[in-house]
Amino acid sequence: MTKWIILALIVMIVVWGIAAYNDLIRLKNWVKEAWSQIDVQLQRRNDLIPNLVETVKGYAKHEQDTLTKVIEMRNKLTDMSGTATPEETMEVSNQLSGALKTIFALSESYPDLKANTNFLNLQEELTNTENKIAYSRQLFNSTVAKYNIKVQTIPTNLVAKMAGFQEEKLLETPEAAREVPSVKF
Repeated sequence: MTKWIILALIVMIVVWGIAAYNDLIRLKNWVKEAWSQIDVQLQRRNDLIPNLVETVKGYAKHEQDTLTKVIEMRNKLTDMSGTATPEETMEVSNQLSGALKTIFALSESYPDLKANTNFLNLQEELTNTENKIAYSRQLFNSTVAKYNIKVQTIPTNLVAKMAGFQEEKLLETPEAAREVPSVKF
């Protein structure tokens, strides 16, 4: 009878270990999928930028530095695709977002540009894409948090250590973005 109890316990532990391992695999794949969603939105934004720059060029001939900076950052982000860490990619992406805000601010100085339908459509598309990037970042961080909880908590952490699962890093807001803007009247 004792042998059967020991055998049953061993079987239960093995079944639990397999279930825990499969759960970790599932969560790890969700982390990859969440990052893939960010990557898709970054690519969508990269595809829209040349059209925006060409539209602005016709109106803002004196703003070549700004346009050049946006194109350089876009190209850097495109070149990094697949080779950089999520943190490195998001750092360049945040810089590109700031440069795009500068282009949108240019429209205030150029009323004809501000009234251009193509510019307005591109601006709306890029704004929607930026919102999707923000949502995708939230989804990524939420998924990473769930995965990390499994990797860190007992008893699943035992399986994680044996199988070589490592914690993933959350995407964080850059220090510069945390600063409170000064408002002057």
